[in-house]
This record gives sequence, C-alpha cells and structure tokens, in this order.
Amino acid sequence: MKNIILTGDRPTGKLHIGHYVGSLRRRVELQNSGKFDEIYIMIADAQALTDNFDNPDKVRANITEVALDYLACGLDPEKSTIFVQSHVEQLTELTFYYMNLVTLSRLERNPTVKTELKLRNFEQSIPMGFLTYPVSQTADITAFKANTVPVGEDQLPMLEQAREIVRSFNGLYGETLVEPKAVLPENKSCLRLPGTDGMAKMSKSLGNCIYLSDSADEIKRKVMGMYTDPNHIKVTDPGDTKNNPTFIYLEAFANDGHFERYCPEYANLDEMRAHYERGGLGDMKVKKLLNAVMQETLEPIRTRREELAKDLPAIWAMLKEGSDKAREVAAQTLAEVKRAMKINYFEN
Repeated sequence: MKNIILTGDRPTGKLHIGHYVGSLRRRVELQNSGKFDEIYIMIADAQALTDNFDNPDKVRANITEVALDYLACGLDPEKSTIFVQSHVEQLTELTFYYMNLVTLSRLERNPTVKTELKLRNFEQSIPMGFLTYPVSQTADITAFKANTVPVGEDQLPMLEQAREIVRSFNGLYGETLVEPKAVLPENKSCLRLPGTDGMAKMSKSLGNCIYLSDSADEIKRKVMGMYTDPNHIKVTDPGDTKNNPTFIYLEAFANDGHFERYCPEYANLDEMRAHYERGGLGDMKVKKLLNAVMQETLEPIRTRREELAKDLPAIWAMLKEGSDKAREVAAQTLAEVKRAMKINYFEN
C-alpha cells in the first residue's frame, strides 16, 4: 500500500505560528523525508465558506495568502500537490454519500465541532454545511486514499469520526476506503500553542496570533506584550512556566544554539525555566530572548514570502495545475466508491 498524506488549511486569513508548529513545519519535514509516495496539501475554501458564506470575498482573497505561506515555509509543488478544494467537485459527491453513514447526534457530539460552534455563536442556528464538516473532511482524506494526516491535537476528534465513517463504508460495501491515522507534532508544546493573550488557543478571530508574514516590528510588539504569569509581579517572585505562553513558545521554537547566541548565561531552556520558577528572573529578559528566537525563525520565511508575492499569476497557475491533478485522482476514487455501492449503472 502506498504511503499518502492529505492535510490542509482553511483560507480565512494568513497562517500563524500555531499553524506552523502544529502541522506546517511537520509537513515540510515529511515532504522532504522521502518516505511518502504522494502528498496532497488542500486549501479548504469550501469548508471555509460554511461559516463565511456571506463573505466569499474574504475566502477568495486568502487563497493566495495561504498558498504564499505554504511555499515560503518550504512546501514544494514539485514534491507536494497543492490544490483548491472547491475545484475538485468529486469531494462534494463523496460527502453526499458519506452523510448516510453518520447520525445527526454523532455530529453534534463531536468535541471539535462543539467547540467551534460555541466560538462562532452557532448553537441556536447551525449552518448544515458547518455541522457536516467532519463528513466533508472524510471525503477529502479518502478521495486521495491518504493513510497519514498531520494534525494538531484539536483535530483528533475529527479524524476519529473520519475513521468511523470509513469503517462503516467498508463494512457495508466491502474494503474500498483507506483508514487514516494522525501524525501529531513530536514536541508536546506544539500540540496546541496558546494565544499571546494566554487564551488556550491561538485564533485569528481572537486576535491573539503572531502571523508568519508579520514584520519584525509587529513580532517584537506582540512578544513584548505577551501574557506571562500574573502572580510574577516582582523579579524576586517565583514564577509559573507551565501555563506561561512565553515559556511554551520557547519550548516550541528555541534550541541550545539560541541560548548560546542570545542568552549565554543559560546553557538551555531548562536552566532558564528553573531560574524563573525559583525567582530572580524578570519577564522582560525572557521576552527579549523569545523575540530574538522568533525573529531568527520567521525572517527567512517572511523574506521568501515577499519575493513570491511579486508574481501572483505564478501562484494561481501552480494552484490550477495542482487542482487539475487532484481532480484526476479523486475521480478514480469516486468511481471505485460508486462501483462498491452498485450505483455505477452505465459503466458497462
């Protein structure tokens, strides 16, 4: 069996460092590992429209923003097929068939869906397209027979529901679909990066993000204004590092080389963490180190992104080529699904 990856993002804004450490950085590593036969990276505009149906211009404008972030971070269209979801119409038909394999109550119990519904104030009036997001995601994954899906921790309930739908289909119609497995970030701090305001999740809608495209001044302003430990009032006070975004970000981004270059009085993060916890280390020193680390990490991404943005027609051409290729692959899977369901009436 081939090793195939499917993953992607909703084009509702530029990508931020939560996307980067949660899955994007890992995607680039997997792409360059040589261990996968096919890699599909989807810009999920159809899913984005489920809660932006009244603002399609927002979705359209952000397709190129997400594509630029992908390429700037190292995704390579020669190695990965980057495509636009709405231009692979087979995904819609697969979603329709899969809807029969899941109940309304099961969709409503999905923890990720419940969280997102609450975040968007949809509890009383739920768009059907948004509620069936896990079914659509199953179509996306199975259309390309992906057995590997790099995700953040918050997406695990969605992937589990996809696995349930695959098992139901194969149980009814015979072994046709491939059951996917999740690949989580190896660094636990990257599973769900908190917002700069200390909120549990970094989110565009909450305005607590550091974007991959942020300028050096914007990064510095956001880092220096970050939430830390509200009880760490004086430098001499013992501080909490476990629930402190500055230390969580350092865990996700910093290495020993950063300490050697920017903060040589500490050999590594463990030494700095211990000093903060026993007292005697101020927040400003920690933030200055974090700013240096973030600047070093994001500067090459931002520079490459700015260069790529000079030729947007080339970006659109890349997306069209990828979408055409993805459509061909999805069409083959759809034909197999219809054959298994015995609705291939005119095939012979």
